[in-house]
Amino acid sequence: MTTSTTAAIVTPTASASPASKVTRRRSLLATGLGNVLEWFDWAVYGVFSTYIAGALFDQENPVSALLSTLAVFAVGFVMRPLGGYVFGRIADRKGRKWVLLVTMLMMASGSLLIGIIPSYETIGGVASFLLLLARLLQGFAHGGEATVSNVYLPEIAPRHRRAFYGSAIGFAMGLGTMVAILFGSVLTNMFDSMVMKEWGWRLPFIFGGLLAVVVLWLRRNMMESEVHEAHVEISQTAKTLDDITLTQGNTAVTAEVSKVSVVVEWPNRKTFIKAVEVFFYMAGTTLPYYIWSSYAATYAITQKDMDPAGAFTASLGAMAVNLVLVPIMGLVADKIGRRIPVLVYALATAALTVPVFAMINDNPWTLFIAQALMMGLSACIGGTQPAMLAEQVPTRYRALIMGTAMPLAVALFGGTAPYLNTWLASIDMFWLFDGYIIAMTLGTAIVVGFRWKETKGIRLAEAG
Repeated sequence: MTTSTTAAIVTPTASASPASKVTRRRSLLATGLGNVLEWFDWAVYGVFSTYIAGALFDQENPVSALLSTLAVFAVGFVMRPLGGYVFGRIADRKGRKWVLLVTMLMMASGSLLIGIIPSYETIGGVASFLLLLARLLQGFAHGGEATVSNVYLPEIAPRHRRAFYGSAIGFAMGLGTMVAILFGSVLTNMFDSMVMKEWGWRLPFIFGGLLAVVVLWLRRNMMESEVHEAHVEISQTAKTLDDITLTQGNTAVTAEVSKVSVVVEWPNRKTFIKAVEVFFYMAGTTLPYYIWSSYAATYAITQKDMDPAGAFTASLGAMAVNLVLVPIMGLVADKIGRRIPVLVYALATAALTVPVFAMINDNPWTLFIAQALMMGLSACIGGTQPAMLAEQVPTRYRALIMGTAMPLAVALFGGTAPYLNTWLASIDMFWLFDGYIIAMTLGTAIVVGFRWKETKGIRLAEAG
C-alpha cells in the first residue's frame, strides 16, 4: 500500500490528455485580447485625465481639479492589492479561467459607468463620488486580472516558449495603452476643445465597456492551467490519504501525508521573503512604466505646454516601438535567460532618467524621442516579467503571492506616480521625482542581480 500511495503522490494521474497546440494558442489569444481591453480601460483614464477633471470636478481651481482626478487614479490602485489577494486565493482554489472571466466583466462595467456619469455641473459632488466608485471597481478587478494573467500564460506555455507566451501580457499592456492614446489623438484632431470637454472624452470609456461582450465570448472556451490542475489532484490525494490515516492509523501512509502536506501548507518564511523580493522588483519596473506609458503625454501638455494633438501623436509612435520590441524580448529571454534583459533595463533606466526628462519641451518630437527610448527599455520587462515571476514562486500559492506583492507594489509606486509627478513639478522640486525613479530601478537591479538565480527552462512544478 505504501508503494502505490507514493506513486499516486509523486505522479498524479492526468484527468485529461494534454491540451493541443491549437487549444493553447486559442487560450493565449483570448487571454491577450482580454488584457488589451483591460489595459485600455485602465490607461484611458490617464490619457483623458485633463478632460475628466473638467467634467466631473469643481472648476473653481483647475489645478486642484486635476490633482483630484489624479488622486482618484491613485485610489483605484489601492484596490488592486485587495483584488489581487481575493482573486489570487480564488484562482489557487477554483482555477485561473473563472477569474479571468469575472474580472474582465467587472473592469468593463467600471469603464462604462465612467462614460455615462453626469457632469459636475449637473449633479455636483455626486459626479466625483461615482467616478471614485467606478475606479475602485476597476482597481479591484484589475488586481485580479493582472495577477492571474501573469500566472496563467506561463503555466499553459511550452517550457521553451514560456517568456514568449508571457510577453503577450506586456504586448497587451502596450497595445491597450496605445489604443487609448490613439483615441486621444483621433478625438482631439476630430473634435474641437469644446466638444471634447462636453462629451468627446466619454467615447473611449463607452467603447471599452461594450467591447467586453466580444472578449467574453472569446474567453468562454479557454483551457484551464494544467499545472494548477496537477497541483489540485495532488492536494486531493493528500486529503484522501489523511482521511485513511485517521481511520486506519497506518504509520507508513502518515509519513507520506506528512510529505505531501508541504504542498498545501500556508507560505513559509522562505516564500514570504520571496514575496518581499517580488514587491521590490515590481517597484522598480512599475514606476517608470506608468509614467512613460500612461502619463507622458499629459505631463508634456500640462508641464511643457505641448499641443495636445501633437503630444498624443508622439506618444502613439513611442508606444509602437514598445509594442514591436516586447515579443522580441520574450524570444530573446527564452534564448539567453531572464536576468540579463532585466538588469539592462534597470541600470539603463537609472542612468537615463534625468537627461531624458530634461530633453522634453513643447515640441512633440522631443516627447517621441524621450518616450520611445524609455518604452524601448521597458520592453525588456514586458518580455520577461510573467515568466520570471512564475518561475520564482511555487504553484501551490503562486497566484496568492503574486496577487499580493505585485498589485501592492503597483498601487504604492505606479498609482501615485502621476500625482507625485504633477505635484513636485508644481513646486519646482521635480529633481526629487528623478531621484525617486533612480532609487526604485536600482532596487530592482539589486533583487535580480544578487538574490535571484537564472530560471530559464525549469519545470514550474519545481519553482521556488
